[in-house]
Amino acid sequence: MSSFYKLSVKNINRETDKAISISFNIPENLKDTFAFKAGQYITLKTEINGNEVRRDYSLCVAPKSGEIKVAVKEVKDGTFSAYANKSLKVGDSIEVAPPKGRFVFEPNDSKTKNIALFTAGSGITPILSIIKCALEEEVYSKVILVYGNKTTKDTMFLNELLDLQHQYKERFSIQFVFSQQDEENAIFGRIEKSTVNYVMKNEHKHIEVDAYYLCGPEGMIHTVKDVLVEHNIDENKIHFELFKAAKPAEVKEEVVASGNTSISITVDEETTTFDMSQKQTILEAALDEDLDAPYSCQGGICSSCLARITEGAATMRQNNILTESEVAEGLILTCQAHPTTSKLVIDFDDV
Repeated sequence: MSSFYKLSVKNINRETDKAISISFNIPENLKDTFAFKAGQYITLKTEINGNEVRRDYSLCVAPKSGEIKVAVKEVKDGTFSAYANKSLKVGDSIEVAPPKGRFVFEPNDSKTKNIALFTAGSGITPILSIIKCALEEEVYSKVILVYGNKTTKDTMFLNELLDLQHQYKERFSIQFVFSQQDEENAIFGRIEKSTVNYVMKNEHKHIEVDAYYLCGPEGMIHTVKDVLVEHNIDENKIHFELFKAAKPAEVKEEVVASGNTSISITVDEETTTFDMSQKQTILEAALDEDLDAPYSCQGGICSSCLARITEGAATMRQNNILTESEVAEGLILTCQAHPTTSKLVIDFDDV
Protein backbone atom coordinates (compact mmCIF):
# COMPACT_ATOMS: atom_id res chain seq x y z
CA MET A 1 0.00 0.00 0.00
CA SER A 2 2.85 2.41 0.77
CA SER A 3 5.18 1.00 -1.90
CA PHE A 4 7.51 3.29 -3.80
CA TYR A 5 9.06 2.63 -7.19
CA LYS A 6 12.27 4.18 -8.46
CA LEU A 7 11.46 6.07 -11.66
CA SER A 8 13.79 8.06 -13.86
CA VAL A 9 13.02 11.58 -14.99
CA LYS A 10 12.01 11.58 -18.65
CA ASN A 11 11.67 15.30 -19.26
CA ILE A 12 11.73 18.64 -17.45
CA ASN A 13 10.01 21.73 -18.89
CA ARG A 14 10.24 25.27 -17.54
CA GLU A 15 6.58 26.40 -17.20
CA THR A 16 7.19 29.78 -15.50
CA ASP A 17 10.18 31.48 -13.89
CA LYS A 18 9.34 29.60 -10.68
CA ALA A 19 7.73 26.38 -11.89
CA ILE A 20 8.69 23.29 -13.86
CA SER A 21 6.86 20.20 -15.06
CA ILE A 22 8.45 16.79 -14.61
CA SER A 23 7.54 13.64 -16.50
CA PHE A 24 8.72 10.15 -15.61
CA ASN A 25 9.63 7.04 -17.55
CA ILE A 26 7.18 4.26 -16.67
CA PRO A 27 8.39 0.70 -17.36
CA GLU A 28 5.90 -1.49 -19.19
CA ASN A 29 5.42 -3.73 -16.14
CA LEU A 30 4.31 -0.69 -14.05
CA LYS A 31 1.79 0.77 -16.52
CA ASP A 32 -1.17 -0.66 -14.58
CA THR A 33 0.36 0.32 -11.24
CA PHE A 34 0.51 3.95 -12.33
CA ALA A 35 -2.92 4.13 -13.98
CA PHE A 36 -4.84 7.04 -12.47
CA LYS A 37 -8.05 9.04 -12.39
CA ALA A 38 -8.13 12.71 -13.34
CA GLY A 39 -7.40 14.81 -10.26
CA GLN A 40 -5.21 12.31 -8.42
CA TYR A 41 -1.67 12.87 -7.16
CA ILE A 42 1.58 10.96 -6.68
CA THR A 43 3.98 11.10 -3.73
CA LEU A 44 7.63 11.74 -4.53
CA LYS A 45 10.32 10.62 -2.09
CA THR A 46 14.01 11.46 -2.20
CA GLU A 47 16.91 12.33 0.09
CA ILE A 48 18.03 15.95 0.32
CA ASN A 49 20.98 16.95 2.53
CA GLY A 50 20.79 13.60 4.30
CA ASN A 51 17.07 13.84 5.11
CA GLU A 52 14.20 11.91 3.58
CA VAL A 53 11.69 14.28 1.97
CA ARG A 54 8.21 13.34 0.76
CA ARG A 55 5.94 15.62 -1.23
CA ASP A 56 2.62 15.17 -3.03
CA TYR A 57 2.14 16.59 -6.52
CA SER A 58 -1.00 16.35 -8.63
CA LEU A 59 -0.84 14.78 -12.06
CA CYS A 60 -1.44 17.37 -14.78
CA VAL A 61 -2.10 15.09 -17.76
CA ALA A 62 -5.12 13.15 -18.96
CA PRO A 63 -5.49 9.56 -17.71
CA LYS A 64 -5.30 8.21 -21.26
CA SER A 65 -2.21 10.24 -22.17
CA GLY A 66 0.18 7.43 -21.29
CA GLU A 67 2.20 9.93 -19.24
CA ILE A 68 2.99 10.49 -15.58
CA LYS A 69 3.66 14.20 -15.24
CA VAL A 70 3.54 16.71 -12.38
CA ALA A 71 4.35 20.39 -11.95
CA VAL A 72 6.46 21.78 -9.11
CA LYS A 73 6.32 25.46 -8.20
CA GLU A 74 9.24 26.73 -6.14
CA VAL A 75 8.06 28.16 -2.84
CA LYS A 76 9.91 30.30 -0.33
CA ASP A 77 12.06 28.13 1.97
CA GLY A 78 10.80 25.07 0.10
CA THR A 79 13.04 22.00 0.35
CA PHE A 80 11.89 19.73 -2.46
CA SER A 81 10.50 22.50 -4.65
CA ALA A 82 13.87 24.31 -4.62
CA TYR A 83 15.73 21.06 -5.30
CA ALA A 84 13.45 20.17 -8.21
CA ASN A 85 13.62 23.62 -9.81
CA LYS A 86 17.36 24.11 -9.40
CA SER A 87 19.07 20.72 -9.24
CA LEU A 88 16.92 17.93 -10.69
CA LYS A 89 18.04 16.69 -14.11
CA VAL A 90 16.72 14.41 -16.84
CA GLY A 91 17.88 10.88 -16.05
CA ASP A 92 17.84 11.37 -12.28
CA SER A 93 15.79 8.85 -10.29
CA ILE A 94 13.13 9.57 -7.68
CA GLU A 95 11.05 7.14 -5.66
CA VAL A 96 7.41 7.49 -6.62
CA ALA A 97 4.29 6.03 -4.99
CA PRO A 98 1.34 5.00 -7.20
CA PRO A 99 -1.43 7.57 -7.82
CA LYS A 100 -4.03 8.16 -5.15
CA GLY A 101 -6.38 10.85 -3.92
CA ARG A 102 -10.09 11.52 -3.48
CA PHE A 103 -10.39 14.68 -5.59
CA VAL A 104 -11.29 12.88 -8.80
CA PHE A 105 -13.30 13.32 -11.97
CA GLU A 106 -14.67 10.16 -13.61
CA PRO A 107 -15.95 10.70 -17.15
CA ASN A 108 -19.24 9.32 -18.34
CA ASP A 109 -19.82 9.82 -22.05
CA SER A 110 -23.31 8.33 -21.85
CA LYS A 111 -24.61 11.69 -20.59
CA THR A 112 -23.88 15.29 -21.46
CA LYS A 113 -22.94 17.44 -18.51
CA ASN A 114 -21.26 20.73 -17.70
CA ILE A 115 -18.49 21.33 -15.18
CA ALA A 116 -17.09 24.54 -13.71
CA LEU A 117 -13.60 24.74 -12.23
CA PHE A 118 -12.14 27.46 -10.01
CA THR A 119 -8.43 27.52 -9.27
CA ALA A 120 -5.48 29.77 -8.52
CA GLY A 121 -1.73 29.40 -8.91
CA SER A 122 -0.38 25.85 -8.77
CA GLY A 123 -3.88 24.60 -8.01
CA ILE A 124 -4.21 24.33 -11.79
CA THR A 125 -2.35 20.99 -11.85
CA PRO A 126 -5.19 18.57 -10.95
CA ILE A 127 -7.67 20.93 -12.62
CA LEU A 128 -5.75 20.66 -15.90
CA SER A 129 -5.96 16.87 -15.73
CA ILE A 130 -9.73 17.09 -15.16
CA ILE A 131 -10.17 19.55 -18.03
CA LYS A 132 -8.28 17.33 -20.47
CA CYS A 133 -10.18 14.23 -19.36
CA ALA A 134 -13.57 15.92 -19.69
CA LEU A 135 -12.81 17.39 -23.12
CA GLU A 136 -11.35 14.16 -24.48
CA GLU A 137 -13.71 11.60 -22.98
CA GLU A 138 -17.04 13.44 -22.71
CA VAL A 139 -17.34 14.70 -26.25
CA TYR A 140 -20.47 16.82 -25.72
CA SER A 141 -19.83 18.23 -22.25
CA LYS A 142 -18.93 21.87 -21.65
CA VAL A 143 -16.10 23.04 -19.38
CA ILE A 144 -15.82 26.45 -17.68
CA LEU A 145 -12.50 27.44 -16.07
CA VAL A 146 -11.86 30.42 -13.76
CA TYR A 147 -8.11 30.72 -13.17
CA GLY A 148 -6.43 33.27 -10.93
CA ASN A 149 -2.79 34.40 -10.98
CA LYS A 150 -0.68 37.50 -10.38
CA THR A 151 0.22 38.05 -14.07
CA THR A 152 0.32 36.15 -17.35
CA LYS A 153 4.03 35.54 -16.69
CA ASP A 154 3.12 33.68 -13.49
CA THR A 155 0.41 31.59 -15.14
CA MET A 156 1.31 27.91 -15.29
CA PHE A 157 0.29 26.09 -18.49
CA LEU A 158 -0.96 29.32 -20.08
CA ASN A 159 -0.16 28.34 -23.68
CA GLU A 160 -1.42 24.80 -23.17
CA LEU A 161 -4.75 26.12 -21.90
CA LEU A 162 -5.05 28.57 -24.79
CA ASP A 163 -4.34 25.74 -27.24
CA LEU A 164 -7.08 23.65 -25.61
CA GLN A 165 -9.47 26.60 -25.81
CA HIS A 166 -8.74 26.97 -29.52
CA GLN A 167 -9.13 23.23 -30.11
CA TYR A 168 -12.40 22.97 -28.18
CA LYS A 169 -13.69 26.52 -28.69
CA GLU A 170 -17.35 25.47 -28.61
CA ARG A 171 -16.96 23.54 -25.37
CA PHE A 172 -14.17 25.14 -23.32
CA SER A 173 -14.35 28.63 -21.82
CA ILE A 174 -11.61 30.32 -19.75
CA GLN A 175 -11.96 33.36 -17.50
CA PHE A 176 -8.53 34.56 -16.41
CA VAL A 177 -8.20 36.63 -13.23
CA PHE A 178 -5.00 38.64 -12.63
CA SER A 179 -4.26 40.43 -9.39
CA GLN A 180 -1.25 42.44 -10.60
CA GLN A 181 -1.93 42.92 -14.32
CA ASP A 182 -4.76 44.59 -16.18
CA GLU A 183 -5.28 42.39 -19.24
CA GLU A 184 -7.94 42.57 -21.94
CA ASN A 185 -10.81 40.09 -21.38
CA ALA A 186 -9.42 39.22 -17.93
CA ILE A 187 -10.81 40.22 -14.53
CA PHE A 188 -8.49 42.44 -12.50
CA GLY A 189 -8.24 41.34 -8.87
CA ARG A 190 -8.69 38.02 -7.14
CA ILE A 191 -11.28 35.27 -7.30
CA GLU A 192 -13.94 36.62 -4.93
CA LYS A 193 -17.71 36.74 -4.58
CA SER A 194 -18.17 39.18 -7.46
CA THR A 195 -16.04 36.98 -9.73
CA VAL A 196 -18.16 33.90 -9.06
CA ASN A 197 -21.37 35.85 -9.55
CA TYR A 198 -20.16 37.40 -12.81
CA VAL A 199 -19.04 34.10 -14.33
CA MET A 200 -21.91 31.88 -13.19
CA LYS A 201 -24.82 34.36 -13.11
CA ASN A 202 -23.96 36.56 -16.08
CA GLU A 203 -21.43 35.18 -18.53
CA HIS A 204 -22.72 31.59 -18.28
CA LYS A 205 -26.17 32.13 -16.81
CA HIS A 206 -27.83 29.86 -19.38
CA ILE A 207 -25.65 26.85 -18.50
CA GLU A 208 -26.74 24.44 -15.79
CA VAL A 209 -23.60 23.16 -14.11
CA ASP A 210 -23.57 19.55 -12.92
CA ALA A 211 -20.35 19.64 -10.88
CA TYR A 212 -17.91 22.19 -9.50
CA TYR A 213 -14.21 21.54 -8.86
CA LEU A 214 -12.21 23.93 -6.67
CA CYS A 215 -8.48 23.74 -6.02
CA GLY A 216 -6.04 26.20 -4.52
CA PRO A 217 -5.60 28.29 -1.37
CA GLU A 218 -8.06 27.75 1.46
CA GLY A 219 -9.44 31.29 1.36
CA MET A 220 -10.35 31.03 -2.33
CA ILE A 221 -12.02 27.67 -1.85
CA HIS A 222 -14.17 28.89 1.04
CA THR A 223 -15.13 32.03 -0.87
CA VAL A 224 -16.24 30.15 -3.99
CA LYS A 225 -18.01 27.41 -2.04
CA ASP A 226 -19.89 29.92 0.12
CA VAL A 227 -21.13 31.82 -2.92
CA LEU A 228 -22.27 28.63 -4.64
CA VAL A 229 -24.12 27.51 -1.53
CA GLU A 230 -25.76 30.95 -1.31
CA HIS A 231 -27.11 30.26 -4.80
CA ASN A 232 -28.61 26.97 -3.57
CA ILE A 233 -26.05 24.74 -5.27
CA ASP A 234 -26.16 21.25 -3.75
CA GLU A 235 -22.97 20.79 -1.71
CA ASN A 236 -22.66 17.27 -3.12
CA LYS A 237 -21.90 18.92 -6.47
CA ILE A 238 -18.98 20.90 -5.01
CA HIS A 239 -15.63 19.08 -4.89
CA PHE A 240 -12.47 20.69 -3.57
CA GLU A 241 -8.84 20.09 -2.71
CA LEU A 242 -6.64 22.40 -0.65
CA PHE A 243 -3.12 23.20 -1.80
CA LYS A 244 -2.26 25.08 1.38
CA ALA A 245 -3.33 24.32 4.93
CA ALA A 246 -4.60 26.85 7.41
CA LYS A 247 -1.93 28.62 9.45
CA PRO A 248 -1.31 26.86 12.76
CA ALA A 249 -2.84 29.76 14.68
CA GLU A 250 -6.06 29.30 12.73
CA VAL A 251 -6.36 25.58 13.43
CA LYS A 252 -8.91 24.72 16.06
CA GLU A 253 -7.09 23.02 18.90
CA GLU A 254 -8.77 20.02 20.49
CA VAL A 255 -8.10 19.11 24.10
CA VAL A 256 -5.55 16.31 23.88
CA ALA A 257 -5.64 13.73 26.64
CA SER A 258 -2.48 12.98 28.63
CA GLY A 259 -2.98 9.25 29.20
CA ASN A 260 -1.78 6.20 27.30
CA THR A 261 -3.49 4.02 24.73
CA SER A 262 -2.91 0.43 23.73
CA ILE A 263 -3.02 0.67 19.95
CA SER A 264 -3.08 -2.02 17.25
CA ILE A 265 -2.13 -0.86 13.76
CA THR A 266 -2.56 -2.89 10.58
CA VAL A 267 -0.51 -1.81 7.57
CA ASP A 268 0.30 -3.97 4.56
CA GLU A 269 -1.57 -6.89 6.19
CA GLU A 270 0.67 -6.91 9.27
CA THR A 271 -0.66 -5.92 12.70
CA THR A 272 1.49 -4.41 15.45
CA THR A 273 0.31 -3.68 19.00
CA PHE A 274 2.06 -1.25 21.37
CA ASP A 275 1.39 1.49 23.93
CA MET A 276 1.44 5.14 22.91
CA SER A 277 0.95 8.51 24.56
CA GLN A 278 -2.33 10.21 23.73
CA LYS A 279 -0.32 13.42 23.23
CA GLN A 280 1.18 11.87 20.09
CA THR A 281 -0.63 11.62 16.80
CA ILE A 282 -1.29 8.11 15.56
CA LEU A 283 1.06 8.66 12.62
CA GLU A 284 3.88 9.86 14.89
CA ALA A 285 3.48 6.78 17.07
CA ALA A 286 3.42 4.46 14.06
CA LEU A 287 6.60 5.98 12.62
CA ASP A 288 8.31 5.78 16.04
CA GLU A 289 7.63 2.03 15.92
CA ASP A 290 9.25 1.88 12.45
CA LEU A 291 5.97 0.91 10.82
CA ASP A 292 5.77 1.60 7.09
CA ALA A 293 2.67 3.76 7.45
CA PRO A 294 1.88 5.90 4.39
CA TYR A 295 2.20 9.66 4.77
CA SER A 296 3.30 12.78 2.97
CA CYS A 297 2.28 16.34 3.93
CA GLN A 298 1.70 15.65 7.66
CA GLY A 299 -0.42 18.80 7.66
CA GLY A 300 -3.91 17.39 7.11
CA ILE A 301 -4.31 18.52 3.50
CA CYS A 302 -3.55 15.31 1.60
CA SER A 303 -5.10 11.91 2.17
CA SER A 304 -1.91 9.85 2.14
CA CYS A 305 -2.15 8.89 5.83
CA LEU A 306 -5.82 7.90 5.70
CA ALA A 307 -6.84 4.96 7.92
CA ARG A 308 -9.95 3.48 9.53
CA ILE A 309 -10.77 3.09 13.21
CA THR A 310 -12.27 -0.35 13.82
CA GLU A 311 -12.32 -0.11 17.62
CA GLY A 312 -11.99 2.82 20.01
CA ALA A 313 -12.01 6.53 19.22
CA ALA A 314 -9.73 9.40 18.27
CA THR A 315 -10.05 13.15 17.65
CA MET A 316 -8.54 15.15 14.81
CA ARG A 317 -6.94 18.57 15.35
CA GLN A 318 -7.66 19.53 11.75
CA ASN A 319 -9.70 18.01 8.94
CA ASN A 320 -9.88 19.63 5.52
CA ILE A 321 -10.73 16.50 3.58
CA LEU A 322 -13.12 14.04 5.18
CA THR A 323 -16.87 14.56 5.20
CA GLU A 324 -18.95 14.14 8.34
CA SER A 325 -20.29 10.84 7.04
CA GLU A 326 -16.77 9.54 6.35
CA VAL A 327 -15.67 10.47 9.87
CA ALA A 328 -18.78 8.71 11.19
CA GLU A 329 -17.68 5.61 9.26
CA GLY A 330 -14.38 5.65 11.18
CA LEU A 331 -12.05 7.27 8.66
CA ILE A 332 -9.30 9.49 10.10
CA LEU A 333 -6.25 11.44 8.99
CA THR A 334 -3.66 9.78 11.21
CA CYS A 335 -1.30 12.77 11.06
CA GLN A 336 -3.98 14.81 12.84
CA ALA A 337 -5.57 12.16 15.07
CA HIS A 338 -4.98 11.61 18.80
CA PRO A 339 -6.43 8.62 20.70
CA THR A 340 -9.19 9.34 23.19
CA THR A 341 -9.79 5.79 24.44
CA SER A 342 -7.56 3.34 26.33
CA LYS A 343 -7.70 0.89 23.42
CA LEU A 344 -7.62 1.73 19.73
CA VAL A 345 -7.53 -0.42 16.60
CA ILE A 346 -6.42 1.20 13.33
CA ASP A 347 -6.41 -0.28 9.82
CA PHE A 348 -4.49 1.49 7.04
CA ASP A 349 -5.45 -1.21 4.54
CA ASP A 350 -9.25 -0.78 4.86
CA VAL A 351 -9.65 2.60 3.14
